[in-house]
Amino acid sequence: MPALVSHEIPAAAAWSVQVRRGRVLRLTAQQDRANCSTFLYAAGDPVDRLNIPDTLKAQMSARIHPPMVLMSDRGVGLASVVGSTLDWHDALGGHSTDAHVARFGPSSYGADRNEWRRSARAGVISELTKHGRDAAHLHACVNFFSKLAVGDDGGLGFVENHAEAGDWVTLRAEVDLLVILSTAPHPSDPVWQPGAVLAEVLEGESYGDDDPSLTFRAESARALIAAKGVFA
Repeated sequence: MPALVSHEIPAAAAWSVQVRRGRVLRLTAQQDRANCSTFLYAAGDPVDRLNIPDTLKAQMSARIHPPMVLMSDRGVGLASVVGSTLDWHDALGGHSTDAHVARFGPSSYGADRNEWRRSARAGVISELTKHGRDAAHLHACVNFFSKLAVGDDGGLGFVENHAEAGDWVTLRAEVDLLVILSTAPHPSDPVWQPGAVLAEVLEGESYGDDDPSLTFRAESARALIAAKGVFA
């Protein structure tokens, strides 16, 4: 199926796209170690945006994986994770800030040109402004293609070599979405090795009562029903 929209987000860059309800967003890692910090907003709506704590708590998980539903502050299903080559995507580590990037030494466009090291926060805020939003609209994100695991000391540690080039994840938009993506490295990654991510918007298919996201948990079903009711 040909993509309606296709854009390769360069390493350590940011991009935004609006995805119509029912369509599918497919993200594909173009290099090993890629990370894609992802932010979701109901398009044109100031209230509904991705709420990671509620998404995890309601579905009894510390990770994002198919067929989970990504929920808003009001329990509305914004998107369903309908497929992935990986069974673990991080939702605990947050996005990188300028302080994280500073660990790798000074960097500027004047000195480094397209290799200039930029944080996820800088890129995401830049994209937010294009849509009439600002830093106040930032929320906890999903870091697709990355994994944190609890170590022997009880702390969260970055898992090396979790994703490889060619790994992918697909999201089905349950409402009209504004999606903001950053390919800056995970904030816990000990090395600066960003990778590009291919983002494609595809036509989706209607689903019935046996859809895995709908039957996953009672909470995921309520979120999808709420999406249909609130954004009918």
